[in-house]
Amino acid sequence: MNLWDIFLSIFWFMLLFAWIWLLISIFADLFRDHELSGWAKAGWVLFIIIIPWLGALVYLIARGHSMNQRALEQAGRQEQAFRQYVQQAATTSGPSVADEVAKLADLRDKGTISADEFEQAKARLLGTQDASTAPQANQRASTG
Repeated sequence: MNLWDIFLSIFWFMLLFAWIWLLISIFADLFRDHELSGWAKAGWVLFIIIIPWLGALVYLIARGHSMNQRALEQAGRQEQAFRQYVQQAATTSGPSVADEVAKLADLRDKGTISADEFEQAKARLLGTQDASTAPQANQRASTG
């Protein structure tokens, strides 16, 4: 196999790859379009499958001008859905541990909860101790 045959094989492979890419693009555009009826979509699919080169060429001539528009609309819908998801995830995460500890400190300073209750709740929030061992640790610290 000489160098020319290798280049020719690469050329045919690239042409086949481009053809497959074109068909995928056409089918994606075809099924993305909400204005076409099911029968029209079935007709286009059959036309492209039965007479592939002519079908693809006719599709690109007849409907190619709006392919980009439908792709941009789809990308816009996906971006909007992503932004909504991010906003929803950011708002539903709730208050942070630091915010909760600050609220507990405020309650302790106002005298609503005792220092032991504050330490117990803080340990629960931070996950450093069990709620049952927090009072024992406080008793040991105050006596020792």
